[in-house]
Amino acid sequence: MSHCDSVIRSLEEHTSRLDKEAIIEAEAEADNQELFEGFRMALDPMITFGVKKVPTHGGGEGQGLPWVAFKELARALAMRELTGHAARDAIELALSASTKAQWNDWYRRILIKDLRCGVSEKTVNKVLSGRFSKIQGIPLFECMLAHDGANHEKKIVGKKLLEPKLDGVRVITVINAANKTATMYSRNGKLLENFSHITSAIGANITLFERSIVLDGEMVSSSFQALMKQVHRKSDVQSEDARLMLFDILPLSEFQAGKSVMGQRRRSNLLRSMQAVFDKIGSIDIVPQKEVDLDTYIGELEFKQYNLDAIEAGYEGIMIKSVDAPYEAKRSHSWLKMKPFIEVSLTAVAVEEGTGKNVGKMGAILFEGEDDGKFIRVSVGGGWTDQDRKEIWATKDAIIGQVGEVRADAATLNQDSDNVYSLRFPRFKVWRGFSVGEKI
Repeated sequence: MSHCDSVIRSLEEHTSRLDKEAIIEAEAEADNQELFEGFRMALDPMITFGVKKVPTHGGGEGQGLPWVAFKELARALAMRELTGHAARDAIELALSASTKAQWNDWYRRILIKDLRCGVSEKTVNKVLSGRFSKIQGIPLFECMLAHDGANHEKKIVGKKLLEPKLDGVRVITVINAANKTATMYSRNGKLLENFSHITSAIGANITLFERSIVLDGEMVSSSFQALMKQVHRKSDVQSEDARLMLFDILPLSEFQAGKSVMGQRRRSNLLRSMQAVFDKIGSIDIVPQKEVDLDTYIGELEFKQYNLDAIEAGYEGIMIKSVDAPYEAKRSHSWLKMKPFIEVSLTAVAVEEGTGKNVGKMGAILFEGEDDGKFIRVSVGGGWTDQDRKEIWATKDAIIGQVGEVRADAATLNQDSDNVYSLRFPRFKVWRGFSVGEKI
């Protein structure tokens, strides 16, 4: 008889991370395949069993359920060959054949996907880490993430796809054609069960999907705060107004492999080709995109206008995506996120000395001017190099009257004035001319 239940209890009793790793390593040395197969079933979020409640063993000891028999039960549940009353009856039969400890401390914890012993997939994989080739590790749930475009402005060149950045919750929807299920996850692989009005509608139309795919998107609602109240709620869930806004698609096999074959533009076109399917399901939309070529003057103008439109529409920001880039299960420079910003041309009226490491150098320049009917006065200390600060301080009189372009998040009314505005998070971009007052 397996001793995996006692291993789980031992892991539960030891609070030290090093102790837990030592216990797992000892079982790996002993080639305890059952333990690591059970770890994968319980800790791989892509494996689900379709059961919400699994009864505990209250007594009346069985002779013990062989691992091979439990594995077959788990497989049939995962493939949805057993559902509803059939699944309930099969689980109760397995329970009656198991010992109390075997069921409560091992088999049941696998089915509820909660080992309750302080062990994660990262813990198991760290112990294995290539040293035990006969034992399979646990796949990590990872999706593509964006870098902050403000830190990588040199990469904002060439052909790009622009999208509004929505204020919602990232949702990865796995549509499995093999077991005819639709399952939603957070970006970290946590199961999201409170949007059943969408997953149920997908399930009812599962025949429209010819193969297993992953839909990447953002769940939005009337407000971000209202949405967050519903995401992990245990009861009285009210999420019917939530809509899934999709921005990417790829085959499940490629998502699991961690990289797609198709580039961004091809994936976007594939997603839009399925518009009729999403219309039939309901509560699913596709995030609008615009392609621009930032190596051209027209492309730069389109980019600036798109940014201004994002500000006007109240979006959280914009996404900038490379048209030929593959989907990668990591943070990638192919996706850049930027907050909406404004760019205003203002006149330098004073040069201020810096403090700390900038003593004896320019610390900031005071700019003034009018933009869009607003009079703006702002001290700009960001966007300068150390060399800029030295050179400007050495020739500070020549700077007065020069027109500079300043980028900021937004214009805000000064608290002590009714008609003078400042800028939120201002940073210098470029001088607009070659002589005093010149603007080109």
